[in-house]
Amino acid sequence: MSNIKKKEVFQNKMNLLVKEHSKNSVGYRNFLKTINYNFKNKKMELFPFLPVRIFKEIDLMSVKESKIVRVLRSSGTSGSNPSKIFLDEVNSKNQMIALNEIVTEIFDSKIRLPMIIFDKKPDKNDLINFNARLAAIHGFSLFGKDPLFVIDNKDNVKLRDLNEFLYKYKHQNFLIFGFTSKIFKYLLQSNLERKLHENFSNGILIHGGGWKKLQNMKISNFKFKKILKENYVLDKIYNYYGLVEQTGSIFFECQKCSNFVTSKYSEILIRDKQFKVLNKNKKGLVQLLSLLPTSYPGHSILTDDIGEIREDKECECYDKGTQFIIHGRVLKSELRGCSDTV
Repeated sequence: MSNIKKKEVFQNKMNLLVKEHSKNSVGYRNFLKTINYNFKNKKMELFPFLPVRIFKEIDLMSVKESKIVRVLRSSGTSGSNPSKIFLDEVNSKNQMIALNEIVTEIFDSKIRLPMIIFDKKPDKNDLINFNARLAAIHGFSLFGKDPLFVIDNKDNVKLRDLNEFLYKYKHQNFLIFGFTSKIFKYLLQSNLERKLHENFSNGILIHGGGWKKLQNMKISNFKFKKILKENYVLDKIYNYYGLVEQTGSIFFECQKCSNFVTSKYSEILIRDKQFKVLNKNKKGLVQLLSLLPTSYPGHSILTDDIGEIREDKECECYDKGTQFIIHGRVLKSELRGCSDTV
């Protein structure tokens, strides 16, 4: 399916989703009434959006509370409430189906690979308070086997276990998962390569989630990859972008053009500070649209991220979806007013 046809199908499905959430979510319905939304609209740029911070302030559901099977929480910055995302069984299942489709298309692997996870092993309290970190670990760990959680409770790398893993699987491919900030901390900052008996040449790294508390140490994507290749012989690196507010709808970076690419489940728009849609190659606020949120109205969200739509027709990913890049976050959110109407 061409990207043009994909967008047409996506718009039709999104239009139905707007109507369903209006029917089933009182808060969302009030929001649409306040902005006098025209349900005859079929243009993607006119679909209403909620500011991402609304999920920190209000509990929004489009199903009965008795149907909720899991509540996802964002990590929450210092001094702020975490977002709360209410999932029913259908929504949770569809998220995993979408994640599986997106990941298997990227890796084209029919077997589960041994896996290193640069994080601490979740304990019982973690499993009760299920957050964005655990959702990502759980989601990606389904593509691996024999997972090694390589960080101990004192925040140190389990060097002996890591060396044993690398020796055991030195003749086959293996997965590595970690948030960008943790990969930077434990691999790029630590000189860990000097303590390893084997390298990561057979590794496939999946990382995402941004720089968190290490924002002031942020380096370019190019430099990030360059150091990993030089120090660890690791060159199969897959960066992804996504939000807990739209879990399952993730965007992988193309290995050739380094743009993120939308899937059949998602789309992106870029808006200026007056919320007008911007053309390609213009920086602005990122609006993410997803077909996956059905138990809560998270199908159209204005994020606090700054991005830009690209158009690299020479790359094979051009026909797969909309190409875009993320520049960073708005330091102080200037989004006002939307949450007052919900």
